[in-house]
Amino acid sequence: MMKTLVSPCKGSISFLGKVEGPRLIKTRGVKMQISLTRPDDWHLKMGSISFLGKVKGPRSIKTGGVKMQLSLTQPDDWHLHLRDGDLLEAVVSHSASHFGRAIVMPNLKPPITTTAAAMAYRESILKALPTNCNFTPLMTLYLTDRMSPDEIKLARKSGVVYAVKLYPAGATTNSQDGVTDLFGKCLPVLVEMVNQNMPLLVHGEVTDPEVDVFDREKIFIDTILRPLVQKLPQLKIVMEHVTTLDAVNFVLSCPEGSVAATVTPQHLLLNRNSLFQGGLQPHYYCLPVLKREIHRQAIVSAVISGSKQFFLGTDSAPHERRRKECSCGCAGIYNSPVALSVYAKIFEQAGALDKLEAFTSFNGPDFYGLPRNTSKITLSKIPWRVPESYTFASGEIIPMFAGETLEWLPSTMA
Repeated sequence: MMKTLVSPCKGSISFLGKVEGPRLIKTRGVKMQISLTRPDDWHLKMGSISFLGKVKGPRSIKTGGVKMQLSLTQPDDWHLHLRDGDLLEAVVSHSASHFGRAIVMPNLKPPITTTAAAMAYRESILKALPTNCNFTPLMTLYLTDRMSPDEIKLARKSGVVYAVKLYPAGATTNSQDGVTDLFGKCLPVLVEMVNQNMPLLVHGEVTDPEVDVFDREKIFIDTILRPLVQKLPQLKIVMEHVTTLDAVNFVLSCPEGSVAATVTPQHLLLNRNSLFQGGLQPHYYCLPVLKREIHRQAIVSAVISGSKQFFLGTDSAPHERRRKECSCGCAGIYNSPVALSVYAKIFEQAGALDKLEAFTSFNGPDFYGLPRNTSKITLSKIPWRVPESYTFASGEIIPMFAGETLEWLPSTMA
């Protein structure tokens, strides 16, 4: 028989000490549960937990004793790469099993530059989903120098396009068709986006080869983003995958509801040393590239502060293994299977689990003007081992922390 200890008021519960003296600590925020095997004469019976699923999926590690759980409103992913074809079919279920909705990036080959193309891509995603899955893809358009303001009107009327993505030409994967002159060639489109209340999602890096790769975010803020906010203060902007103290300070300097930022698991947990520890680590290579520890700490401080301007965006970006482990490897970290586990780890380490739900589940939909999800997801403090790889028709994908053990297991995987 199991006995569950739950706080009598809304809050978190922590287990401190050995078996003989469990204590409940009340805090605000998400509800945490501790499930204990009922003791016999103060001797705790040790149980085990097993994982049921496909052989290739994550495996839990048998443990006994205390089980701690977090109950969260189902999160959304506000920055996701799903690719297309076989790769789409291989990865979409990993996101759909954890997230209710996702902003889907448009940098395919060819890019999604029209509403018609976005609607067709959306149908491909829906067809690739598992049966009885309620995952909703929120589509985006790829901004180019040639885009017309009329396309923004069509996008808004479609009911399926929720944002426009700015890739400076050459900034990242499949960005060669991106913008070369934002103010000179795209201003009419940006003005129409204000009229239609359509957010602009920004990959915030300059592409000038003379600028150091570790400074490209800061220079982009100074030369592009700050002038853009001054010119069009009513334009809703999401600075995606922020990586620096400079970006954090910029976002916080802007009005709430006007400028926000998504934050990835890798930029919260890793710094640039991670790229070189034990040799060159291609599966930690992403753009924007990982930065110094001082920047990582600034991002952690921002997300645990309770600010509504920061929310979950994994930037999960799958590539076939051979395209990562080669002489000129692609940028991108595939983190969808582990993202929620890593976010929980970060907030737990910071002593801020009560702030996790707002970051994962509230701030994003509030910024986009969408309703919050009503379903729940449970994270259990159960060690589980990340698969070494995921195979698909054209090869295999290496996930973030492949083969390593993580401590928080989402309920849909248990």
